[in-house]
Amino acid sequence: MNKIYLLCIVFFWGTIKLAAHEYAATEVRAVWLAANYGLDWPHNRSDAAAQKRELIAILDDLKKYNFNTVIFQVRARGEVFYRSKIEPLSSVIAGNAFDPLAFAIEECHKRGMECHAWMVTYPLGKASFVKSLGTNSITKKNPSIVKQYKGEWFLDPGNPNTDAYLLSMVKEIVSNYDVDGIHFDYLRYPDNKGLFPDAGTYRFYGKGRKSLDDWRRDNITRFVTSAYDWIKSVKPWVQVSSSPLGRYREINGTGKGWTAYETVYQDAGQWLRTGKHDAVYPMMYYKGNLFFPFVDDWQSNANKRIVVPGLGVYQMIELDWAKQDIVEQIDYIRKKHLNGQAYFRTQNILSNTKGILFTLNDYYKFPAKLPPMTWLSDSVPGKVYDLTAEKVSGRFQLKWNVEDFGNKRITFNVYRTETDDFDTSKGENLLAVGLRNPEFECMPEENDKAYFYFVTVSDSYHNEGAMSVPAFFFHSEIEK
Repeated sequence: MNKIYLLCIVFFWGTIKLAAHEYAATEVRAVWLAANYGLDWPHNRSDAAAQKRELIAILDDLKKYNFNTVIFQVRARGEVFYRSKIEPLSSVIAGNAFDPLAFAIEECHKRGMECHAWMVTYPLGKASFVKSLGTNSITKKNPSIVKQYKGEWFLDPGNPNTDAYLLSMVKEIVSNYDVDGIHFDYLRYPDNKGLFPDAGTYRFYGKGRKSLDDWRRDNITRFVTSAYDWIKSVKPWVQVSSSPLGRYREINGTGKGWTAYETVYQDAGQWLRTGKHDAVYPMMYYKGNLFFPFVDDWQSNANKRIVVPGLGVYQMIELDWAKQDIVEQIDYIRKKHLNGQAYFRTQNILSNTKGILFTLNDYYKFPAKLPPMTWLSDSVPGKVYDLTAEKVSGRFQLKWNVEDFGNKRITFNVYRTETDDFDTSKGENLLAVGLRNPEFECMPEENDKAYFYFVTVSDSYHNEGAMSVPAFFFHSEIEK
């Protein structure tokens, strides 16, 4: 083979590999952290201190691999993982020794990660489980808003009083906790048969004005609208999202029988188009032509909102997918310039199923900021000043000041570069994101290199301000 031709092949392949691992500066990197049945957490069900240690270890690992969003389960089927006056605390939590949600938020924020409260919406659980809750179950407290179907209990989406019940929990969470998002799951009717026993509800509330299908879609949209509007009236920066089915609608006959719009009455595209969602994390747990065209379809409905495909890493176990199946999906998402990736679920990532965590370490080598929600606010925060860089007691330390810091819900991003290329769009320049305090500390690299350091401010909507005046620091074994 011609040597020049061979060199071209090597160069071309290297370019492909480099493109696949471009370091995104802005990207959602999320996991669903399932507390139901203790799937991801907690494994110890009797010791609160052990449960805290478990969660800290999980969050430490997520931070190590530069994840930036934890979708933390706060409601399962008829029970919760926070201090509630409405539903009982889950039996997997060790008594009332601590508040799981408050602890998760605090620990996520310490690590520069966001914590979104994940609520299972309409399902209440199997009959045996509901019975075990006794008078604490909504099936006993307000039987008019529930239906039993195929051995399970569900809130009835067609009854407007269901909206009020769910909204009461949304209000409880948003009012009492510093959550970064409310994330709705199972925001749909239960199966693809359309046999949910709501004929009476339809006659009473539908009054024949719409088809059953349209009425059901409108029922879910009615709750979405009321929840979104209330949240924005109280804490407008709280991201409202959901995890609809991965296929929004059929595409040229593909996907028929299990789509969000046609079979379970989730009109999630409308929620984006009418501005009643800030983000969707569709459950795209499929391959091939059941994945790629539907990514494009979500993007076409985005309305400049955030679209983060949920990737089914658990399928590497349940359906023996190859790691490459997930890698190709990540590459496609980046190629199409969507807003990031979410993974179901945490343990499948952190247990390094088929080496996926090591691969993500290549993709997520540097931290990433979160996409700005400019439809909520496009104002730009100010910048920090008096940035200093020094060694203190053997550790490298950056400190800075910012105006009105105590009155604003802001975070800081730290950059480092060897040259005067102060580009905030290059992921490789990022050193830390999501800092809640005006300082950064780490063990110094004794590599006799000199770096420019600079800091920016991000507001609650993830709008980023101008860079600070850089600080220059020469790393060596000599204390500065």
